[in-house]
Amino acid sequence: MFGALAKKIFGSSNDRRLKTYRPKVDAINALEPELAALSDEALAARTVAFRKELEEGKTLDDILIPAFATVREAAKRTLGQRHFDVQLIGGMVLHEGAIAEMRTGEGKTLVATLPVYLNALAGKGVHVVTVNDYLARRDAEWMGQIYKFLGMSVGVIVHGLDDQERHAAYASDITYGTNNEYGFDYLRDNMKYEMSQMVQRGHNFAIVDEVDSILIDEARTPLIISGPMDDKSELYNAIDPVILKLVPEDYDLDEKQRTVALTEAGNEKIEQLLEQAAILKEGTLYDAANATLVHHVNQALRAHKLFTLDKDYIVKDGEIVIIDEFTGRMMPGRRYSEGLHQALEAKEHVQVQPENQTLASITFQNYFRLYKKLAGMTGTAATEADEFADIYNLAVVEIPTNVDVQRIDDDDEVYRTAEEKYRAIVAQIADCRRRGQPVLVGTASIEKSELIAELLNDRKYVADLAKRYLSRSDEVKGNKAADVELRDYLLTLGKYLSDISREKTPLPHAVLNARFHEQEAFIIAQAGAPGAVTIATNMAGRGTDIKLGGNVDMRVKQEIPADLDPAEHAKKVAAITAEVEKLKAQALAAGGLYVLGTERHESRRIDNQLRGRSGRQGDPGHSKFLLSCQDDLMRIFAGERMERMLVTLGLKDDEAIVHSWINKAIENAQRKVEARNFDQRKNILKYDNVMNDQRKVVFEQRREFMAQESVRETIDEMRHSTVDDVVARAIPASAYADQWNVEGLKEQAQMYLNLDLPIEEWTKEEGIADEEIKERIRKAADEAYAARVEKNTPEVMNYVEKQVLLQMLDHLWREHLVTLDHLRQVIGWRGYAQRDPLNEYKSEAFELFDGLISRLREHVTGQLMRVEVMFEQPPAAELPPIQAVHVDPNSGENEFALADASASYGGGQGMFGAAAASLGFSAAEADAKPARSAEDPQTWGKVGRNEPCPCGSGKKFKHCHGQFS
Repeated sequence: MFGALAKKIFGSSNDRRLKTYRPKVDAINALEPELAALSDEALAARTVAFRKELEEGKTLDDILIPAFATVREAAKRTLGQRHFDVQLIGGMVLHEGAIAEMRTGEGKTLVATLPVYLNALAGKGVHVVTVNDYLARRDAEWMGQIYKFLGMSVGVIVHGLDDQERHAAYASDITYGTNNEYGFDYLRDNMKYEMSQMVQRGHNFAIVDEVDSILIDEARTPLIISGPMDDKSELYNAIDPVILKLVPEDYDLDEKQRTVALTEAGNEKIEQLLEQAAILKEGTLYDAANATLVHHVNQALRAHKLFTLDKDYIVKDGEIVIIDEFTGRMMPGRRYSEGLHQALEAKEHVQVQPENQTLASITFQNYFRLYKKLAGMTGTAATEADEFADIYNLAVVEIPTNVDVQRIDDDDEVYRTAEEKYRAIVAQIADCRRRGQPVLVGTASIEKSELIAELLNDRKYVADLAKRYLSRSDEVKGNKAADVELRDYLLTLGKYLSDISREKTPLPHAVLNARFHEQEAFIIAQAGAPGAVTIATNMAGRGTDIKLGGNVDMRVKQEIPADLDPAEHAKKVAAITAEVEKLKAQALAAGGLYVLGTERHESRRIDNQLRGRSGRQGDPGHSKFLLSCQDDLMRIFAGERMERMLVTLGLKDDEAIVHSWINKAIENAQRKVEARNFDQRKNILKYDNVMNDQRKVVFEQRREFMAQESVRETIDEMRHSTVDDVVARAIPASAYADQWNVEGLKEQAQMYLNLDLPIEEWTKEEGIADEEIKERIRKAADEAYAARVEKNTPEVMNYVEKQVLLQMLDHLWREHLVTLDHLRQVIGWRGYAQRDPLNEYKSEAFELFDGLISRLREHVTGQLMRVEVMFEQPPAAELPPIQAVHVDPNSGENEFALADASASYGGGQGMFGAAAASLGFSAAEADAKPARSAEDPQTWGKVGRNEPCPCGSGKKFKHCHGQFS
């Protein structure tokens, strides 16, 4: 009560925050006449002036007002669009590192140009994150006009670019790209072996478009780079038909928690079936030897009972493609882990791809927390404000609309059965089309969208519906005057349905789902034409405005050839523009866009996104959800109670119950699901944070190794630590000499140091201690390694050392990821022993990481103490680089084939002198060679690493013909 009173008097915290931006908005507006008077060159020159001010000590906040004013003026000149005052406020919110919640159609894409330009002035790069490649390209090209006008470079990161193109895009002042591409580039960068091969240049500032979709909806799915494992496709195909023989009594299915498990009877039955199929060859299903089989059975069971074709995935071009549950979009390239994807492939009888091993992974939660400053924008964030604050430390600020929203949001209509609901949906669509009102139909799955599309095409179905409505109009005839309006509606609609049922396609429409992903932007852009019917899964089409009357730009792209005569082109554009204006007037007169929801989503935010497609920039609009007791959300949470209530109320066929109380009950159910999902994501993050801390250490150490000219000091430390560990294991502290494991020490010295030492003789010496033995082993190891370095030359060994160190670190890190993943799957059982699983996981993970560091020292030392370098003479016509060094951690001996470029030059006694001599060249022969010729490498002789390359490229020799890779 007091809170409501205080809010009334002082305004909400959001209102108070918005007031603080008003003086800056006024100051930006005051600069407008001055900037409007500048020439294009003078306006663009302000970028150089701003950068100079920053170099002289000013902050970005100091130049915010003139910078925003500059961007607004540039937008007017390049795009013909002027930032509204509320858009300026949105830009300030983004610059402060918060989330700007702005309604659909308020111009979030344009808003982003303000903070993007301001932060790009610092020269550290700004990333703009979009949800798909189309939007990344579109926004980079569209908004790039402003940046390029002001003298800034713009890059775009999309699927299919090579490393060189990616490097150039990241080097730009401003980079547009998708969340997946940014995340994968980060992982790939940390798998490279040279700093020059890395494409990203840091994580300074990112603005995430559709921030709720990326940071919340996709937060549960980690990005994984994987490599193939052993092929087990036959096993998946063999188990699949066995699962089909199970009946509901054989398993427990929990749709709320999305879990399925075999019952006791189911376990016995599956065991018998596997024996009959000769899959289970010995022992029981739950013997340790059959653990892998249990895993495969469980994944096959999940594939059949929890995952539905055309809802969770589709089959396209012989592959299983995952469908994003929140947007309805395809996610090509994504695969379910732990064998689930293979189980789905077996279920749908497509080729089963080999399972993959995780090589590197990160969640979006942890990737985006790498940025020094993070901001986001969306139309729906308020319902998830707590999660944004808790996980990302991001505040949500609701930005007022430029024009008041005119949309009417009706209460939900709840029908008893799905059949009645679909009849009402088709009737509502027909009524909208009859009146010339565009309608957007939102569905929860591909299956539902195609079902509605089939009903709209079915002439018999429409004819039967017409009879039903005409019959109902007769029933209400003669009733009291209050029903005159209803009778007229039923009669008019019945006649219209009867008329269109004779058409070849009774209700023409466009379907927008994952199957038609490529046409998404074009379909959604024309969804505002009078009488247009667009069926969309959830919120496919986000990021593209539905403009009443249609989208001029899209129609121009589709209808006018690009090579048309300029005068004719301009004439056609003018004709399309005039036609769209006329159609817009018709759509406005019909009531604007009608959004028809066919099912409630488990998240209120997704429903709000659907409603938000209507009523942009003060346009009229309408939204309504038609539900049934058989819908998933209703059925799981309140279906039976609701259905009993409707029967008690005596609800007739095709009648619905409408009440605000029902809306509140559904909202409460949605809140419960949202809270559960938040807890799941938070719990996943707690575990992932443990891995993330270790990932940061490994990646940071890896970069340090790559940045160093030589890792010899690290290698020496590793060798000495290995000696310490070997001696400590064989000669424990305070142990008597007769308790020493001399034989074990000798074996380990051979294994890790490649040394055959007379340790038995040493231990027989009077008064010798463990420290003395340690010093002797260390000295012997140092001498042996020094000899190896001298033999192979220091520069070659520098390269080999770095390659061995990086590849061994990568190999052990991958093994560590798999181990942590397995640990995470079973650590929950510790809860039964009254232990906190998270603390247990942290403790175990720390010990495993400690073991990783120890094994890294031992393996790297063992490899380098055995390394043999072979120099190969390349063809005289070309100078191949040194081949990549591949380390086999399981091998005792390793040979590294290095193509010695200098051997083909005639040798010399420098870096490759020994190799040259072994190939028949000598120093005397090198001296006798004629003067160097740029075209003939044979004449170059010995070239210093830092000398200009004799080929005339202008580069140093080590970066040109003398480079290693």
